[in-house]
Amino acid sequence: MFNIMVVEDDKHTRRLMETVLIQGGYNVISACDGIEALDMMEKKQVDLIVLDVMMPRMDGYEFTKTLREGNCEIPILMVTAKEAQADKRAGFIAGTDDYMVKPVDEEEMLLRISALLRRAKIAHERCLVIGGTKLSYDAMTVEKDGVITELPQKEFLLIFKLLSYQNKVFTRRQLMDELWDMDSDTDERTVDVHINRLRDKLKGNDDFEIITVRGLGYKAVAKA
Repeated sequence: MFNIMVVEDDKHTRRLMETVLIQGGYNVISACDGIEALDMMEKKQVDLIVLDVMMPRMDGYEFTKTLREGNCEIPILMVTAKEAQADKRAGFIAGTDDYMVKPVDEEEMLLRISALLRRAKIAHERCLVIGGTKLSYDAMTVEKDGVITELPQKEFLLIFKLLSYQNKVFTRRQLMDELWDMDSDTDERTVDVHINRLRDKLKGNDDFEIITVRGLGYKAVAKA
């Protein structure tokens, strides 16, 4: 059974989340702010963190940044009333894996947690299997029917990201922020160039496809 940590300073919200998670089959560890959460993480195994942003002593951004700077890759789902695009961007830059705006839909939260835990398993094993295709992170290769295609780093990271979040639409800006240097002068159209190269190199693959979502960005979908 997975251990989910809820970091939330509002006790009523915290208790509601605890109830939802327990009903969803998870063990729950609770903390009222980032400082308490860090202390508890030294004593207990945590598989995923549901995190508020606005908290006393240490807010969610600082907490997330502290974990990531310490090479802690535990999945983090930020749940907050701050819904501006700039706030979401700050969360992803700090290192969160997903972001929900309060009031949250309980079923959607459980679905997102399940997806994050699945992707954490992928990251731990450092490979991803889609139908008959295997993506190996360490070698940066795509293998299909015994044929191994080695990809440049950015192209591999791009397809690995899209397939790890199947059916999720990523804007060019989101992909740039995560896969390219934040201080780089590289234009967002660079993403289009890499997508076109991937489509060309993987055009014979019948396990998945990269779809352009007009006006938004890209998503990857499994065909099987």
